[in-house]
Amino acid sequence: MQACLVAALCYVAAKLGGALIITVPQTLWPLWPGCAVLVAVLLVSQRKSWPFLIPAGLAGFVLYDLQAAVPIASIAWLMLADIAEIFVTAWGVSSFLDQPRLDSLKAFAKYSIFTVFLGPLVTSSIGIQALNGDKWISWRINFLSEGLAFLTLTPAILGWVGQFRARPRTSRTFRLEAAVLLSALVTLCYGMFVARETRVPPALLYSLVPFLLWSALRFGSTGAATSASIVALLSIWGALHGHGPFTETDPVNRVFSLQLFLLFTTVPFMLLAVLVEERKGQEAELRESEERFRLTADTTPTLIWMSGTDRLCTFFNRGWLNFTGRRMEEELGDGWAAGVHPDDLNRCIAVYYKAFDSRTKFEMEYRLRRYDGEYRWIVDYGVPRFESNGTFCGYIGSCIDITERKLSELSLRELTGRLIHAQEQERARIARELHDDISQRMAFLQIGLEQFEQGVPGLTSNNRKELNNLVKVASEVSSDLHSMSHQLHPARLDLQGLVAAMGGLCRELNSQHELRIKFLHHDVPAQIPGDVALCLFRIVQEALRNVVKHGKTTEARVELFGEGDGISLCVSDPGAGFNAEGAQGKGGLGLVSMRERLRLLGGDFAVESEPLHGTRVRVRVPLDDDFLRDKAASKQSKASA
Repeated sequence: MQACLVAALCYVAAKLGGALIITVPQTLWPLWPGCAVLVAVLLVSQRKSWPFLIPAGLAGFVLYDLQAAVPIASIAWLMLADIAEIFVTAWGVSSFLDQPRLDSLKAFAKYSIFTVFLGPLVTSSIGIQALNGDKWISWRINFLSEGLAFLTLTPAILGWVGQFRARPRTSRTFRLEAAVLLSALVTLCYGMFVARETRVPPALLYSLVPFLLWSALRFGSTGAATSASIVALLSIWGALHGHGPFTETDPVNRVFSLQLFLLFTTVPFMLLAVLVEERKGQEAELRESEERFRLTADTTPTLIWMSGTDRLCTFFNRGWLNFTGRRMEEELGDGWAAGVHPDDLNRCIAVYYKAFDSRTKFEMEYRLRRYDGEYRWIVDYGVPRFESNGTFCGYIGSCIDITERKLSELSLRELTGRLIHAQEQERARIARELHDDISQRMAFLQIGLEQFEQGVPGLTSNNRKELNNLVKVASEVSSDLHSMSHQLHPARLDLQGLVAAMGGLCRELNSQHELRIKFLHHDVPAQIPGDVALCLFRIVQEALRNVVKHGKTTEARVELFGEGDGISLCVSDPGAGFNAEGAQGKGGLGLVSMRERLRLLGGDFAVESEPLHGTRVRVRVPLDDDFLRDKAASKQSKASA
């Protein structure tokens, strides 16, 4: 059944082409629709049906040729030319285009190569053997007639069939607009090319431009091809009957001028239509991508925001809006800042602006007001967005509620503080026991041994030697206990202050390990809170202990100085060093203890080290406002006195 319909359709197409032929002085046809129609049918059909459809279409051509009394030899040449053209065009387009749709410049270029150039080139070279007259004229006219048919009729058929299969839900207004366009174009072309027997002024041809633009911009390649087909058929019909602008007495010039007019009328508007469809496709993909992003963003449990190149926010996902309990209009721009805790706002804005200006990613923590009025801690990760050509287009960020983690960290910090405090208390107790009790006992033992030696006159030399060794051991143990007592709890720190305690520690290590330590200090307050002084002393103690164990050097440097609202400390050595980046999170208990002590005081801790380039431990501890106020009041009272 399908083959019969194709045969009938090809016969009608050939009949239409025969009605457009000029046979004086030689056979000329401005546009041959036969192969263009058959190729369109093949492209919208499955390839497995081609072995049946191609013979059926060729049979329709042969039936028309026989009725037109075309010689058998000419029919054979024409069939050979048609078979070659159908193979080149249908096979080429179906092989190099995923689907026969002219919706991109790339697809239109592939289509044109096979249908407008290669196919007409093959059929013109073979078909001229069946034509009489000037071969070059026949080849040129035939080439343009086949190309024009593939530029107009084939895209129109492909477009209408594609729309019919897709069954788009077009509005009634859209259908009415298409009907008005086609009616106006047919009326204009009929009045210009068919109804007028006198020569049409060339300027009147420009009246077609608005309608062709209308069809290309609103209806794409299907509309442009359909409009071009109407113009082609009516202009050719008028030219054959001596109407319209193409009425030269020489038929060859008339046909050639008409073909050039149709060619330069069709190609620009087809290109425009293809570009419009490509742009619409890109916009549709962009809308679909945005819809997918919004769907993903609204269903994800995280809070997502986006900003433009002016730093102002342009989007918040449903999670953010549900969290804050505010409308999108209230959050856009810089409205989101109203929900940030006042104590965190300036820091939050500073981090965002700094990252924005440098086009770098950032991470920050701040408190955001929830819909119930409670401030929740969130961590915000922001990354810059760039287009495919590298153009900066803003930032995108995601936020996670970390309040529970913050509470856990606070509990852990409090526990760590209590453990460190308990450790220091236990150290102080043990130090007192060693100093006040055990050291006294060892001193009593040493004195007793010395008195025993003096009170027993009959001791042999060996016994006296052994007794002297015991006295010496008791003295060394007493000295070690005294040193251990000072290491466990530096009494000098409580009695003489931080500077004196650090100086004593440096001298002690110098004498014990031959480590030359240069101790520098300036602007250190005479009175420092006990927890701050103890923290700094422990850090110096641990850092110098690491120098002794791992530094492989005999030099070290300790710098302690005041800085207005805080105290800074730097312990450095030119020794072996280590890879500080690789050791992040892998440090021993000494580094962990330093960090935890400083964290309890809100201080800053940094380790700078490289293999073979030494190590620098930098510390800064802020002094609280009460201490600074007391210090300022003390200075003022001394000055007034």
